[in-house]
Amino acid sequence: ICNVKYMAKVNILLDSTYLLPIFGVKVRDIDSVLYTLKRLRDNKKALFYYTPFNLLEILGKISRTKYDPHAISAGLTAIYEEFLRATPTPEGYLKALRLKSQGFNDLIDLLLYTTALTNNLLFLTRDETLIGFLKEQREDTTLILFEPDFMERFL
Repeated sequence: ICNVKYMAKVNILLDSTYLLPIFGVKVRDIDSVLYTLKRLRDNKKALFYYTPFNLLEILGKISRTKYDPHAISAGLTAIYEEFLRATPTPEGYLKALRLKSQGFNDLIDLLLYTTALTNNLLFLTRDETLIGFLKEQREDTTLILFEPDFMERFL
């Protein structure tokens, strides 16, 4: 897991968990993380990225709830204006498919991971299951910022 405390500026792909509040979706135990992310951005210590997979995952979750179309529109606008888009690579798609065939069921999480990997981004997540699977497969987890470690380093 990456140690980024002393880097001048970091490029971080956010797991969808950290984008959900932008759409008005409540996420448990996330306020301190969002505060830390905002502080890093305001101090120009980090740039934050999203992918189309984040939006697909978020819309999938929202579609199963009663939602406010205005909140969705405002959320999408905020994402487009405040975050950079990371583009998946063919290599990333293929790696995600291979990892899925090795037993991890969440293709979106794999696509986020492989997009970070193939675009040289760090990947902030709280998904212990994903990290454990990647370690079992002997995949590169040095790019992963596990939320508790991230908070310890940047709080």
